[in-house]
Amino acid sequence: MLRSPIPVLLHHLPALAAQRHPDACALTQRTRTTPAQANGGAPPNALATWGESLSYGALQQAVEGCAAGLAQLGLQRAERVAVYLDKCFEAVIASFAAPAAGGALVPLNPLLKPEQVAFILADCEARVLVTTADRLARLAPVLAGPAGLRHVVLIDEETTADTSLQTAPPPWQVTHWQALQAAPRLLLPRVIDTDMAAILYTSGSTGRPKGVVLSHRNLVEGGRSVASYLGNHAGDTLLAALPLSFDAGFSQLTTAFHAGARVVLLNYLMPRDVLKAIDREGVTGLTAVPPLYIQLAQLTWGDGVAASLRYFANTGGRMPRDTLDVLRRRLPQAQPFLMYGLTESFRSTFLPPEEVDRRPDSIGRAIPNAEVLVLRQDGSPCAPGEAGELVHRGALVGLGYWKDAEKTAERYKPLPAGAAGRPAGLPLAEIAVFSGDTVRQDEDGFFYFIGRRDEMIKTSGYRVSPTEIEEVLYASQQVGECVVFGVEHAVLGQAIQAIATPVAGAASIDVPALLAVCRARLPAYMVPADVEVAPAPLPRNPNGKLDRKLLSTRWAVQRQSNP
Repeated sequence: MLRSPIPVLLHHLPALAAQRHPDACALTQRTRTTPAQANGGAPPNALATWGESLSYGALQQAVEGCAAGLAQLGLQRAERVAVYLDKCFEAVIASFAAPAAGGALVPLNPLLKPEQVAFILADCEARVLVTTADRLARLAPVLAGPAGLRHVVLIDEETTADTSLQTAPPPWQVTHWQALQAAPRLLLPRVIDTDMAAILYTSGSTGRPKGVVLSHRNLVEGGRSVASYLGNHAGDTLLAALPLSFDAGFSQLTTAFHAGARVVLLNYLMPRDVLKAIDREGVTGLTAVPPLYIQLAQLTWGDGVAASLRYFANTGGRMPRDTLDVLRRRLPQAQPFLMYGLTESFRSTFLPPEEVDRRPDSIGRAIPNAEVLVLRQDGSPCAPGEAGELVHRGALVGLGYWKDAEKTAERYKPLPAGAAGRPAGLPLAEIAVFSGDTVRQDEDGFFYFIGRRDEMIKTSGYRVSPTEIEEVLYASQQVGECVVFGVEHAVLGQAIQAIATPVAGAASIDVPALLAVCRARLPAYMVPADVEVAPAPLPRNPNGKLDRKLLSTRWAVQRQSNP
């Protein structure tokens, strides 16, 4: 039993919830059918590995068993445990067992291709991989590189193991989930809150992904902070629609476990599956990215969705105003939370629901236990209304990029002397996250996102935010999804290119009419030079965000081929 009544380490979150209410439901998933069940065999064991619900008490027992099993495999302190699974009980159990055993979690997006997974496994030098026999069979041909990989844990029942692995034994020791859970309890390494707890890999559409290292303190404080302003409580049901490899996706677990709430694990194929899950499970809290909300806003909703949702939260980019308006009309009882964050510092700001009508374009103010600054390039603070770089300081600042000192030095920097009121008498520098995002702050302390430095369009001597133009395109109500980016131009420096899909139910887009809307709403230098109409949906990166870099690269390649 934990002696502290408050969580300090990541695995304390489910442990304390289990102490308080062991019979309360922690997780819900869709029923899975084992081969034995399909043939009329007996139901699975009492852990409910294949069942629909898992209590906090059963979850904690499973985490303890998995941690003991990892220790018995020889996992050493700070060694990495990669989890390559759909959202399921075992994925959650392994995610909290890895740090409980003294290791570090590396959650892998299940949408990644084998070559991408192999790169991450090699880069983080994973010692243990938790996956399925089917996924392992697809990975095996490209897994020669990860020399550090020693153990693979398969969550399938032993009778379902892939026969190809039996006839051609892999270079790693394969252990089955049931055997891992049956390991004797061992004395686990001592861990403190500044130790590494996880490495979250950011998507790399035009290059290799980077591993952001997060401590126990980062993840626990992040969960506590978000749960405080969302008002999460034990009666909540949160829908885990985002990948658990995404910081906001994993946050659904940390915030829920902090409050003792229930999490519904959803692996959805179509946006309508999200609405069905909300209705069926009585979901009270939904966090998603703008592309999903845009799709949801174009669907017909059942009465149950509006009846249960207490709040909906946006992350991963700016919510188009038109989409926000539609959601608020359909969810009059639900509170909207507009959030901003980056993996390097988890969450940074949120806009309270009572401010949405007055400041719908704002990303809010700093979350609890964090301070957000707007600084010029020389490190001095910007005046109200002046554009500068968003800088985050506090308990949520991560530990840097895994094995990349150069990129770490670019993003994680010492605060300038005198910043945030730090007196000169403090000899040790404080490291903050310099986001690379351009924002401004108004007189009341609310922040407004302008754009990312690497996405800003430089045209006719102006710096233009693509999100500003996208907002106008969405407001035209002709566009389902859109992405704006800059393309090389001999005279302008960059011309503005848009790619858009028709709104649901429409065959195409009236491009001249759409450009007329832009000319009426935007200065001439911000009007797109061209709008290319594309079929829906536009491509997304593994975290569900529209993939601006991929679309701009494809556009450039097509133009080179067909000038």
